[in-house]
Amino acid sequence: MFAKHVSSLTSAYCHDELSPAESRRVAEHLIGCPRCRAEFEEVSFGARLAAQLPLIEAPDSLGRGVEIALDRDGRRAMAERRPHVIRFFMQPRFALASLVLVALVIAFAAFWLRQSPRSTVGGWNVARLGGAPRIGATLVNDKGTLGVGQWLETDTNSRAQIRVSDIGQVEIDPNTRVRLVETKPTEHRLELAEGRLSARISAPPKLFFVDTPSGVAEDLGCAYTLEVDKAGNSLLRVTTGWVSLQLKDRESVVPAGAACATRPGIGPGTPYFENAAETFRAALSRVDFDRDSAQLEIVLANARIRDTLTLWNLLPRVSGADRDLVYERLAKLVSPPAGVTRAGVLKLNQQMLDAWKEQLELRW
Repeated sequence: MFAKHVSSLTSAYCHDELSPAESRRVAEHLIGCPRCRAEFEEVSFGARLAAQLPLIEAPDSLGRGVEIALDRDGRRAMAERRPHVIRFFMQPRFALASLVLVALVIAFAAFWLRQSPRSTVGGWNVARLGGAPRIGATLVNDKGTLGVGQWLETDTNSRAQIRVSDIGQVEIDPNTRVRLVETKPTEHRLELAEGRLSARISAPPKLFFVDTPSGVAEDLGCAYTLEVDKAGNSLLRVTTGWVSLQLKDRESVVPAGAACATRPGIGPGTPYFENAAETFRAALSRVDFDRDSAQLEIVLANARIRDTLTLWNLLPRVSGADRDLVYERLAKLVSPPAGVTRAGVLKLNQQMLDAWKEQLELRW
């Protein structure tokens, strides 16, 4: 967690230019800092506004003028003309032109705000991407509005896109049922009963949530896919940023490039990178959901340095001799930093765990 404000990093965070470790720490800071969160919202709004501005090519005469101004004679000529230029810019007609330009910019911003695809009050805009998606019993021909409490459903040949207020969008794949649970300035929430969705959100953390039968996906500023099968099992895959999966007191924070499964009644399993060995992933699933501690040795034997993400998350989920084994393998892959002791880690000292995690994140 940053001790000071993160104003200098909000633009880079908004444009996914930070390292995974920095992105996570900025996200955590934004959760508890109203000042930085407000600045992030201003940066995000500015980025959306800039994306709507048209690109206009400069005239050739401007390029030639710049070239002349850059050479020695040009610089001398500019110096000689500077008083005249200043007087020109101070003329009333130029001041009037400046005011007109500012007014045009303001008018364009107001027009963009009115025309931008924000959701209507109490609902989100839905666009048909293919087939015949439905909101309740109503067919979505091209566009529709998903109200609070309503279900959006797609069949085998249907796809749709939901505009999440003004913070992002969610694409709905075929054979999916999703419901709008809540939309207000402090919380936007969907329920994914079955199927698959892809979300891309540009907003402060803890603002967008997706409920599933086996856990809640909490956005930390990211892009991800989330799918739920008929039994209520879910699988999260994170493309950028971080996502938190939760059920009661069980939580897994999943970074870009990683995935995490959940099961009804159990909640999230342990996050893992998708390029981990198949043997590693299969054994981890049995440790998480079948309580098969014998598979832990397979997980540890197949762990790479990057898989310290999984091992660090396993520490509080196992106990006794199993926690000893996880510590030994983790310490062999990446030695704990100064001040982090074996005894402290085995007792789950949070300060030591966090210090070790900061070092491990550099390998993730």
